[in-house]
Amino acid sequence: MTKRSPFRYFKTSLEIIRLAVMLYVRFPLSLRNVEDLLHERGVDVSHETVRFWWHRFGPMFAAEIKKRRIEGMKSSCWRWHLGEVFVKFKDERRYLWQAVDHEGEVLESFVTRTRDKTAVLKFLKKAMRKHGRPEVIVTDRLRSYGAALKQIGAADRQGTGRWANNWAENSLLPFRRRKRAMLRFRRMRSLQKFAAVHASVYNRFNQDRSLSTRPNFKLNRAAALAEWRGLCAA
Repeated sequence: MTKRSPFRYFKTSLEIIRLAVMLYVRFPLSLRNVEDLLHERGVDVSHETVRFWWHRFGPMFAAEIKKRRIEGMKSSCWRWHLGEVFVKFKDERRYLWQAVDHEGEVLESFVTRTRDKTAVLKFLKKAMRKHGRPEVIVTDRLRSYGAALKQIGAADRQGTGRWANNWAENSLLPFRRRKRAMLRFRRMRSLQKFAAVHASVYNRFNQDRSLSTRPNFKLNRAAALAEWRGLCAA
């Protein structure tokens, strides 16, 4: 029995939906910015349509990217870098935690209400359940990390130091820029959803230009775009 296409009731082509979702998630653009860019290309859709597409198909695209990368990716259990950033909801703060491996891949994103040991434990258990137990865990000097790692018996694997956690800090920069363009999130659920999709798209298009020659960068970028255009094609 063939699986029905999730796009079967949509008049808009899959290529346009993919383009709209990629523009909104990958770049620091608002919904109306994406609407204007599509209009310049002869596609007349409203920003609310772009919002609907991203909510409906963004997690689907992210799940397929993550599945492909996990199948073709080597072990990510050598060294992890953990970092966090606060996100404001009206008058309240929420915290987005990220685990990044030694190659800059965002392994897991997790949103909590607090920044204490309990929050770190939830985040670590979720990440280790999916990706295994790393040999080294690099963190900043937040005491919650040390307390949580001590409780799970991994205190000897923690590493701290000046500039040692640059991988985690740099991986949070694209999300910070994206957050400013979106102005603010209204619910924790929407923040968790967007963070997970953004991490998968960031992993796919993050090429580390300074570590490769121009010809290799162009090849990798073309491969990333080709994979994106092939998502959910069957």
